[in-house]
Amino acid sequence: MSFHEIRFPPRLSLGSMGGPERLTEIVTLANGHEERNTPWAHSRRRYDAGIGMRSLDDIGEVIAFFEARQGRLFGFRWKDWADFKSCNATGRISFLDQPLGVGDGETKVFQLARTYRSGTQSYRRPITKPVVGTVLAGVGDDELEADVHFSVDPDTGLIVFESAPEDGAEVTAGFEFDVPVRFDTDMIQTSVASFQAGEIPDIPVIEVRI
Repeated sequence: MSFHEIRFPPRLSLGSMGGPERLTEIVTLANGHEERNTPWAHSRRRYDAGIGMRSLDDIGEVIAFFEARQGRLFGFRWKDWADFKSCNATGRISFLDQPLGVGDGETKVFQLARTYRSGTQSYRRPITKPVVGTVLAGVGDDELEADVHFSVDPDTGLIVFESAPEDGAEVTAGFEFDVPVRFDTDMIQTSVASFQAGEIPDIPVIEVRI
């Protein structure tokens, strides 16, 4: 996959608009009832990078970033300021934040994930782009030391333990993460006059599967 391990300037994504998107197929039956289904196991995020632009220098920075990614060709990292931690956005990360699985005495590799809960329902989202240096992990109630007891691949979100967690031991982690995205356009249109008058460019960004 064509992906650059570089983050879109966070100060510019701070003012952006966007969030998760689902694909739901709905068939209305003759009796008025509906059948609903989705071909997607996971949601997909969409954002508008143009909303974060505040000056002509910002426009220039985004154009440089766009050209270096060759439009839609190469993916990159994106910080979603509304959802970038294993805990609430204003909370403090803990190694107990997210359950990753249960040890069996043999498995050493676990995928980072974030679980969203509402009532009795939940959705487990794989995290493939953790932020380097932010990952905390533990087995049971014991926090482990990074680069001693475990390592993390920042390109895939896989966490590898030095020793396999014991059978029945809960494996947990806390972290910050980025969203893997690409530009959803091969053209950026800007106008100095219109931007100074308060009009901002439309720069769509869409999540990619890793």
